[in-house]
Amino acid sequence: MYESYYGLSAKPFQLRPDPQFFFGSKGHKRAMSYLEYGLSQGEGFIVITGEVGTGKTTLVRSLFCKLESEKIQAAQIVNTNLDADDTLRMVVAAFGLPYEDCSKATLLTRLEQFLRHCDQKGKRALLIVDEAQNLSSQAVEELRMLSNFQTADNSLLQIFLLGQPEFRKTLLSRDMQQLQQRVIATYHLGPLDALETKDYIEHRLHTVGWKGDPSLSEDAFFEIYNFTGGIPRKINTLCDRLFLMGYLEERHDFGSSDVTEVISDIKQELALPLSEITALNSSDILHIVKKEDTQGGLANMDAQMNLENMVAQGSLENMDGRLFKMENSVISVLDLLKRILSRSNSSINNLTK
Repeated sequence: MYESYYGLSAKPFQLRPDPQFFFGSKGHKRAMSYLEYGLSQGEGFIVITGEVGTGKTTLVRSLFCKLESEKIQAAQIVNTNLDADDTLRMVVAAFGLPYEDCSKATLLTRLEQFLRHCDQKGKRALLIVDEAQNLSSQAVEELRMLSNFQTADNSLLQIFLLGQPEFRKTLLSRDMQQLQQRVIATYHLGPLDALETKDYIEHRLHTVGWKGDPSLSEDAFFEIYNFTGGIPRKINTLCDRLFLMGYLEERHDFGSSDVTEVISDIKQELALPLSEITALNSSDILHIVKKEDTQGGLANMDAQMNLENMVAQGSLENMDGRLFKMENSVISVLDLLKRILSRSNSSINNLTK
């Protein structure tokens, strides 16, 4: 919609992972280096973790674009909330092999024959497992067993595991020691910093032919970073809404006030009804506040704004990296919460009179 208004050839901030828009931040370049290193080794597991929306899938699809199809037979599975047997079926299906109404023995035999055929043709099989944090211990063990397929000289299957940070706990658990011994590299992909956030936005705009219209002030870039925490998917969502607003209101220059206006709209759309807000009991809120303080706190805004935003959005248990540091003590935060809930209760009482 706004693409033609600003003279862009395509939508720059789509949510769908697209290797065309791959941005090589410091973290993404290092993650790519680990993946490429893993490919050069031709065996074992490579593990890449990162928060939701940090660009793990885009990273892999960008890697796919670099692969030489005559040397690598790559497959990817993303539905991982399965038991061990169904995980095996997903692997077999990902390589384009028949999998319906087959016993486990048949599936394993069929997969091994396929892998040996690839090796005979001089191709190496690569399996990429996305959302690895959803894998059960039994499913992870099933994948480890698949890495046993080998000839006298080569491993027949190499596996990349991509997942959210909690997958590291699974990987480091005591019953995963055999898998740990086969991991040849692991890397955690973090969010972008403030400067990279600006470069990321401009990179996506330049990719679709941006010539400076619309323009964003330095304060606007900082406000985007402040709200999104440098998470690429959040940046895409916010910028998409910002440019849509610019199109509707015929704006060509964006400052921090324009960004905060869009942020306010997003928060309002996500807000809980007042009745649901007041349904939160004090013990739940106390637990959340203590949890946030222990993890490093809320951030980059005063305590009152933090609490009002958390209550309004109904996302008390999962701040998702948006808020960074807590500037006030837990006691002052709780006092503010009491006042907020008191005002909410007063409003309901007035409405019911």
